[in-house]
Amino acid sequence: MSASDFRQIAIGRETGKPERLFRAAVSAFCALPRPSRREIGQLEDLTLPLFDKVSVEARRYVAAALSESEYAPFGLVRKLCDEPVDIAAPLLVRSPILSDVTLISLIGRHGLPHARAIARRPNLHKTIADLIRVLERPRLVYPEGAKQDEPATVASQATVTVAPDVSNDPVPGQLAENVRRKLRAMMTPAAPRQTVADEERAPSYDKLKATALTGNDTFFQTALADALEIDLHAARSITEKSGYSSLIDALKALDLTEEQAFLLAASILPGQFAHAEAVRLFLERYRALHRDVALDRVRDWKAASVGARIRSNAERLQPRPRSSAAKSDQLKAS
Repeated sequence: MSASDFRQIAIGRETGKPERLFRAAVSAFCALPRPSRREIGQLEDLTLPLFDKVSVEARRYVAAALSESEYAPFGLVRKLCDEPVDIAAPLLVRSPILSDVTLISLIGRHGLPHARAIARRPNLHKTIADLIRVLERPRLVYPEGAKQDEPATVASQATVTVAPDVSNDPVPGQLAENVRRKLRAMMTPAAPRQTVADEERAPSYDKLKATALTGNDTFFQTALADALEIDLHAARSITEKSGYSSLIDALKALDLTEEQAFLLAASILPGQFAHAEAVRLFLERYRALHRDVALDRVRDWKAASVGARIRSNAERLQPRPRSSAAKSDQLKAS
């Protein structure tokens, strides 16, 4: 498979069995040395609708193929990670696009099998490693003599009576409480930002909704440019592309709910949602996209806008060479 093969698959929606298309699209994508954001979005558009129609072997193959790719579509990777561990293991062990927060949520949903695979990741965050140790050794959560249906506070209270320096081994219950405290510390920094975002999101959304429902794309593009603090040209390119990958990035960066994002997308790109399957796919992709990834893409748009302005200013200030015709006219006038 070559890069041109992937583009042909993405553009032509190659016919054939879902299994063949699923494998071929991923194989061709992995052959790209540095796929563009458009090609990453195309792979996601191709594979997610086929996901439930392909075999376990195909999913296992794709998980292994994408396990070391830093460009793999996050929505597809997240869906593969929610599979049983015999499919998800290569991604859980090696994927560079899984953040610490994502790993914690995967452990919370899937428990010890996924946790054991994640424990093999190089440079794993110490707090996550401690969390896995707690799952492996329940005695660290419940002290000897305590019933497992008692509240977790019983374990933490039991540790108070034990001298901390008696042994180098973890005191029963103490490691679990330390892990809980560290996990809260990892997760809480986003809370104040979320509160501010909730306060700022409402007016931005209200303006976006009002302009989207007018049917005038320019009004919506202007409101989107203001909300994201990007130039109008970048906002226009987001809404005028053939798909909605960039629009999902923009709406996720604004931290809109699924319902709010879908209302805006359906108002701007009504042709994309002709049937219920298209709606389901949009919501699935929006849910799977991590907001930090979306914010990175907005920063890329801003950087591209700044670069374009700098180039434009440099070209405007650069002295233009006088043409030979102008020189000839000047000689004749003299």
